[in-house]
Amino acid sequence: SKLGLVPDCGGSWFLPRVAGRARAMGLALLGDSLSAEQPAQWGMIWQLVDDSELADTSLQLARHLAAQPTFGLGLIKKALLAAETNSLDAQLDLERDYQRLAGRSDDYREGVSAFLAKRPLQFSGK
Repeated sequence: SKLGLVPDCGGSWFLPRVAGRARAMGLALLGDSLSAEQPAQWGMIWQLVDDSELADTSLQLARHLAAQPTFGLGLIKKALLAAETNSLDAQLDLERDYQRLAGRSDDYREGVSAFLAKRPLQFSGK
């Protein structure tokens, strides 16, 4: 706004959805900078990390996710993204379909098998 332009690259679409209408208006019209803490307080980001810890925290998170049932994680991500625009009925249908897919996956079978055998998990991502 300070240059006479409008938010672009989808900013006018994304910002109200992640920050709320009032905050989006304030940010876009006033053009003020945000501290790192503000988006965290507003629930716009999941975790705030000090610059000095960013590389280690990112690597730890990547390793954690890679050891999980990635097929199911992919379906979760797709479902959460679809929920932004789906009606409740459409989302329930999608959840049913994704649950069916996840329940037929090798990762699900491995999760149940490892649990019953009380052994470490070995997911394949399939």
